[in-house]
Amino acid sequence: MNEDIFDVLIYLFENYMDSETDIIPDTDMLQTELKAAGFNPHNISLAFEWLDTLALQEEPIFKSSYSFRIFCAEECQKLNMECRNFILFLQGMNILNSVSRELVIDRAMAIENTHISIEELKWITLMVLLSQPDEELAIAHMENLIYQETAAFLN
Repeated sequence: MNEDIFDVLIYLFENYMDSETDIIPDTDMLQTELKAAGFNPHNISLAFEWLDTLALQEEPIFKSSYSFRIFCAEECQKLNMECRNFILFLQGMNILNSVSRELVIDRAMAIENTHISIEELKWITLMVLLSQPDEELAIAHMENLIYQETAAFLN
């Protein structure tokens, strides 16, 4: 199977994070299920590390609604213009705030891929928003962007 960390993360999202049930199996049970589903153990490990790091992120001390974002060279290399514009678009639409924007960029940069596609960025954004309290509306908007492939609801 030719999968990567995104396939594992999407599988976890669709089977556990997006479900109405509060019962989530323990890590060992999830890893066994993922291996049985055909996922590479290395990618499973990377996905769990990615999620663990997301869960441990601390909110920055300095927050300002008047700040703006300048992408560094490494970020520009990994996140093409379409991805960078999409992040800024989401912030302009109040789907991302300055904190969640930085978490999205951090989690995108943590992926081993040389380049992040717009589809991968959408999934990263959704998972970041799921980790944040009181983001139900933003989560709904991101799910629409991912599953309906249109931003018409944002107008």
